[in-house]
Amino acid sequence: MAFPAKKFITSSFFGFTLLVALVAFLLKFNSSQKLFTVEELALYNGTDDSLPILLGILGSVFDVTKGKSHYGAGGGYSHFAGRDASRAFVSGNFTGDGLTDSLRGLSSTEVHSVVGWRDFYFRSYKFVGRLVGRYHDSQGNPTKYLKGAEAKAARGAQLMEKQKEMEAKQPSCNSRWSQDDGGEVWCDNGFPRLVQRPLEIALTGKMSKRCACYNEDQLGQPGLEVYSGCDYLAKRCRV
Repeated sequence: MAFPAKKFITSSFFGFTLLVALVAFLLKFNSSQKLFTVEELALYNGTDDSLPILLGILGSVFDVTKGKSHYGAGGGYSHFAGRDASRAFVSGNFTGDGLTDSLRGLSSTEVHSVVGWRDFYFRSYKFVGRLVGRYHDSQGNPTKYLKGAEAKAARGAQLMEKQKEMEAKQPSCNSRWSQDDGGEVWCDNGFPRLVQRPLEIALTGKMSKRCACYNEDQLGQPGLEVYSGCDYLAKRCRV
């Protein structure tokens, strides 16, 4: 009588194993995403109502059909549809060479912003595949360009956090501007000074200044600039 029981157990185990394998296959099948060529992606540009509207960013392709009023023909973001125009997300150049996936020459913070936009689409729209080209190879694997962009974005995030920590140690000026009165900066405690942002070149590729408030005993520090036309110990300056 033991043999039939053993046969039943063996048969059940085999059936369970087969079921697990089938579920794993279906999950793998459902999670697999389409690989698009540039030419294929261009077909989904919102001009054919029978097709979904797709866009790419850093080689990831998303279905943005639910935002048809924005991404469809004539919409304010229609220039993004049917292509990967990663650069335009930060450059604001929506014509000609501006609609490119190349991030060449962008700063680490700008690349960080592009990655942030990609993350937005992952949260807000359906991810449907990958674009073969700069950021993914013919098998859909990330290329050195994608890895490089993500590494640069991570550096940008670190630098931004470091600059934020540095600037928190020296409070920024209050400021306001109106078309009638122009601009004004002031300090509730201390005196307004222009000071260079030391990490700005690494962040943006340019040097910029900010207005910070310094106590009187700090005003002799090098690199502090009095606003033009403003008294040395004035707490308010026109700009």
